[in-house]
Amino acid sequence: MSSAVSREIDVRGPRFAAWVTAAVLALALLLGSGALVVVQAAVFAVGAGAGLRYAPYGVLFRVLVAPRLGPVREREPEAPLRFAQLVGLLFALVGAAGYLAGAPVVGAVATGFALVAALLNAATGFCLGCELYLIARRALPARA
Repeated sequence: MSSAVSREIDVRGPRFAAWVTAAVLALALLLGSGALVVVQAAVFAVGAGAGLRYAPYGVLFRVLVAPRLGPVREREPEAPLRFAQLVGLLFALVGAAGYLAGAPVVGAVATGFALVAALLNAATGFCLGCELYLIARRALPARA
């Protein structure tokens, strides 16, 4: 997941993606839809694996939203955000499995946790998964 070159991205992109993610997860909770959670899990998987540049919401931001905004004034490293996508993927997989296996409480709780994290990021810019990434980086010894 890491690369030799640390990519930086427009800070507005992840907030936009968090709003879209929150909408998808809220709808999934309202409908009790494992299929919608699977769709969101796929979005998280692309973001975590290929990078935010290729994630569907990142593409939407870059193509439809960013051109209508002013120039980029602030950038942030992509690595913590990709880790956050991985954390979101794990919660979405548990949520989807719960819904699809007939355990809607498990599905709702896991999806709810992902929704809270997305809303926190969308509304305040605080990325819970990014903070977990930073804690892990401090706690784990650096690789040679």
